[in-house]
Amino acid sequence: MKRWTGVAGGLLLLSFLWLFQWLPLGVQAACGRLLGWVLWPLARSRREVALRNLALCLPETSELEREQIARQLFQWFCRSVLERGLLWYASVKRLQKLIHVEGDVGFADRHPGAVMWLVPHFVGLDVAGAAVQMHIARPGASIYQVQNNPVLDAAIRQGRLRHGNAQIFARSETAKPLMRAIRNGAGFFNLPDMDFGERDAAFVPFFGVPAATLLAPSRMARVLHMKVQPVVTEILPGGAGYRVRFLPPWENFPTDDAVADTARMNRWIEEEVRRNPAQYLWVHKRFKTRPEGEADLY
Repeated sequence: MKRWTGVAGGLLLLSFLWLFQWLPLGVQAACGRLLGWVLWPLARSRREVALRNLALCLPETSELEREQIARQLFQWFCRSVLERGLLWYASVKRLQKLIHVEGDVGFADRHPGAVMWLVPHFVGLDVAGAAVQMHIARPGASIYQVQNNPVLDAAIRQGRLRHGNAQIFARSETAKPLMRAIRNGAGFFNLPDMDFGERDAAFVPFFGVPAATLLAPSRMARVLHMKVQPVVTEILPGGAGYRVRFLPPWENFPTDDAVADTARMNRWIEEEVRRNPAQYLWVHKRFKTRPEGEADLY
């Protein structure tokens, strides 16, 4: 019974997103802001996580400033959820008008070797996935978290693969299928800035706080001789759409020091977060895993 309830709920949500995406983007944006305003007092646990992260990472700001950033995040985040239907169901022609691509988007198609797109967790990151598929001929590969609801899981997979030749692999799988796809020419769409525990990670400063950070970007780039190109997404106000910036590929990366490379990556993410703090995913417990003997930060 619980399974069928979940299936019905998933179908209902997808039906809503399909209908909702027909609205002008400006109307969708206003609804997202309203939903974020409503959820702010209701989503206590996520609100507290966001405020705690901001206090740890931006201590130079006042309590009022941090609250304003967190409130704005809730509104941007709710926009990203409601506008997911646009990415999943809208026509390619409509999306091409809304997704504004900047920078060297053609690098991956010119480069003869392996490529990694390094995409930090700004709330509009799914737009970057669509932009990669719509503007780059090279196939892509990425990792995703399997959803408990089978209907939503299937929708996420279909939505993230609809625009081009791409593959996604469950995080619970071994790395072998992903590595094989990369060796066969796929670019790796890598989301490097979440806390997945101590396995294959090191405690590297993030805004001065030791954070369990995967060493995989450096290690994979070294083993597979990959060029690493950062990609950052921004949701624009109102109905203006989205901006996806393909930044210059990193020079002198990777090195033979994976921890130093990871620290460099975190410093770059910090710079991008400071440019647009209200759209970074502060609701994630980035500092959940602590070095031995250190108290829980949440």
